[in-house]
Amino acid sequence: MTKEKNNREIVIPGEVIAKGEEYLPGEGTEKIGNEIIAIKYGLAEEFNRLIRIIPLSGVYQPRNGNVIIGEVENITFYGWVVGLDAPEDAFLPLQEVPKYVSKDGLSDVFDIGDMLVAKIVGITNRGIDLTVKGRGLGKVEGGIIIKINPSKVPRIIGKEGSMINIIKQESNCDITVGQNGLIWIKGDEIENELLVKKAINFIAEKSFASGLTDEIKDWFEKEKNEGKRSKK
Repeated sequence: MTKEKNNREIVIPGEVIAKGEEYLPGEGTEKIGNEIIAIKYGLAEEFNRLIRIIPLSGVYQPRNGNVIIGEVENITFYGWVVGLDAPEDAFLPLQEVPKYVSKDGLSDVFDIGDMLVAKIVGITNRGIDLTVKGRGLGKVEGGIIIKINPSKVPRIIGKEGSMINIIKQESNCDITVGQNGLIWIKGDEIENELLVKKAINFIAEKSFASGLTDEIKDWFEKEKNEGKRSKK
């Protein structure tokens, strides 16, 4: 870890990841003396002297500002109960919808079973509050939704969006990645949507590997060449 910048290594809790006063503890680590210690199992990563751990397993832990994809599970007098595929549900209040909604017409806006792209705007003792005010937020219409382990989400997105941008460019699909592990894929053709699904599963399976961004470029080229041969 200290010899090669951004080299990812699998670590276990209690393992010393790096030594030196110049290193800072990030997510999943703590600093004891001049040592950065792992407190989670996962991939250790260094960036600008900040050491963090990308978990390889685990359930989704909601955080303020996260974009999620959830399912409307219930409708109340004041809003919608939304399942996040997490230990607890969230709530979308009436006032967090970007238009006037009659209290008699909530199901006309979002009905039970509808899928939503929303943002977490508050986490309190009362629960998790959502909003659909904002670009890219609202009802999921068309396309397909797939599920991955939430711990794989950082690898699907990539550093500064590098991985997800490659997938979008190669597939011509719109892709919304929920931090809770649900991913909405929408393209002009079902073949492109299924190609994205296959690519995401490929990345999730190899999430521990280094050099994955370059590998996915080669993967797309191979898949497209095979597709051309199969059409002949």
